[in-house]
Amino acid sequence: MIQYTRFRLANGLRVIHNYDPSTAMVAVNTLYDVGSRDESPTLTGLAHLFEHLMFGGSAHIPDFDGEIERAGGIDNAWTGNDFTNFYSVAPAVNIETLLWLESDRMLGLAFSPQSLEVQRSVVLEEFNQTHLNRPYGDLWHHLRPLVYRTHPYRTPTIGLEPGHIEAVTLEDVKEFFYSHYAPNNAVLAVSGNITAGECRRLVEKWYGSIPRRDIAPRTWEPEKPVEAPRRKVVYGRVPQALVVAAFPMGGYGSPDFIPGDLLTDILASGNSSRFVSRLLVDNPFLSHADASIEGSEEPGMLMLKARLAEGMEDRADEAADLLAAAAMECREVFSEAHPEGITAREVERVVNRYLSQAEFNALGCLGRAQALAMAEMHGEDINTLTARYRAVTPGDVAAAASRIFDPRRRCTLVYLPEGSKPTL
Repeated sequence: MIQYTRFRLANGLRVIHNYDPSTAMVAVNTLYDVGSRDESPTLTGLAHLFEHLMFGGSAHIPDFDGEIERAGGIDNAWTGNDFTNFYSVAPAVNIETLLWLESDRMLGLAFSPQSLEVQRSVVLEEFNQTHLNRPYGDLWHHLRPLVYRTHPYRTPTIGLEPGHIEAVTLEDVKEFFYSHYAPNNAVLAVSGNITAGECRRLVEKWYGSIPRRDIAPRTWEPEKPVEAPRRKVVYGRVPQALVVAAFPMGGYGSPDFIPGDLLTDILASGNSSRFVSRLLVDNPFLSHADASIEGSEEPGMLMLKARLAEGMEDRADEAADLLAAAAMECREVFSEAHPEGITAREVERVVNRYLSQAEFNALGCLGRAQALAMAEMHGEDINTLTARYRAVTPGDVAAAASRIFDPRRRCTLVYLPEGSKPTL
């Protein structure tokens, strides 16, 4: 049980606090309700660029990282499709430094041409290293538009192409900042050796005068359902062929989200799991198999993946058929009436694994602050997480498998090494 208090400032900033007197540290986590789904389709990668720009100097502080280091702290950030998150950890006696730093960049960035050019070059280099020049690095560039035709999820967080990042102007930066990075579009979580009263006093002091802003509305239309199987073959500088079968599924909070998450653990958690063992033992031309979900706020996807052994790319179509057959087997077998159906013990095992990992992550003040921030963003009590997972039954998982593994909605991506013979 995590003890916490919540309050909201007049400018809309939601604050959640956890007091932990057993540590000498404190973590400050700021979660913004903005991600790559909020970008213009002609200016993708902007949210990720902003993650870097937020470290390039703010209204009154030219050197964010330098001030963090002088306070004996560390800091970092991440950007996703749905959210952008910034965090810092330092000795609790320096909590005011952390709040001063975070509040100043919420108030406003330096908006200098020099900072934009520096961070632009950093992001372009990251684009090259992690997506364009790494084997399978551009997988999402092929898979996302196969599953999504209109929704912003069709574009990876890094951006559609480097040209979009190269085209960002200082005016684009200002417009995006003032329409998304605001107290009324954020959750601030503080965890560590600071009392609730002192936390509230300092948050009011540093954040209370930041004005509310008009947040840009989300105007995209919901993605239309996939009504017939889709298939795409791509070639790249990869050592082995890779096949992915992606099935659209509900987003966070939907009836299929938690059962779908548990389903992938039952299928592919460890070499002895159902999906992995059957695929690899019976088909030695495959070298790796796994299953996972793309956890997202709006409808996401469940993926079955198989990597072929080196030199076996001519059997990629066979691998795709095996993934399709595995999905159909799940629909047929995963029922409480079937002899091979999911057992209560299997569900209990993966639930225990998930919850133990969640509890381990929340042992430190940073993990606790991040978990509390996300729960607050979702409008949830973090302490109900255990009950929600414990309530899932084998029937719930089987029903989710039946809905998700619809053969009419299967999207298959075949990724082949350059020079391979075309598949059918």
